[in-house]
Amino acid sequence: MEPRDLSAEQEPVFDDGPLREATPYPKANLGRRFLAHLIDAVLAGLGVALVGLVSASLGGLVGALYFLVRDGLTLDWMDRRSIGKRLMKLRPIRLDGAPVDLETSVRRNWMWTLGYLGSISFAGLAWVLGVAGLTLLVYEAYRVVTDPGGRRWGDELAGTQVIDATG
Repeated sequence: MEPRDLSAEQEPVFDDGPLREATPYPKANLGRRFLAHLIDAVLAGLGVALVGLVSASLGGLVGALYFLVRDGLTLDWMDRRSIGKRLMKLRPIRLDGAPVDLETSVRRNWMWTLGYLGSISFAGLAWVLGVAGLTLLVYEAYRVVTDPGGRRWGDELAGTQVIDATG
């Protein structure tokens, strides 16, 4: 009896698990994604520093709030994307075709707020939030690099993908 080839019957896998759902959009440029995130982090950090002159806790909240809603603001000059994404000509899109809104932005970006909230002393929880934020940062970066569409965990939670844009 000849051995049967089961490869056609099994779900395709990457080294790190089952093949993630493919999207019709190509992966956005990784260098521009990194620079966009860096720009947003610098802007949020400046906000933290400026507002922190009045209150360190309020500064941390301002940084966290920017990261939370940055992709869903309907301001004309932001065009439903963060300042960093706009400057780097990237756009987050919803895979269902609806526009990115505040709710979608919160689902995509909540994990970035942990580091900023860690700057606020919550009865000794600051270091826990800081470590959680750093761990999620590393995991999200890993996902952007290894996922065929460049979709990180936040993108899966929100049903989004970042794509290269022209304007």
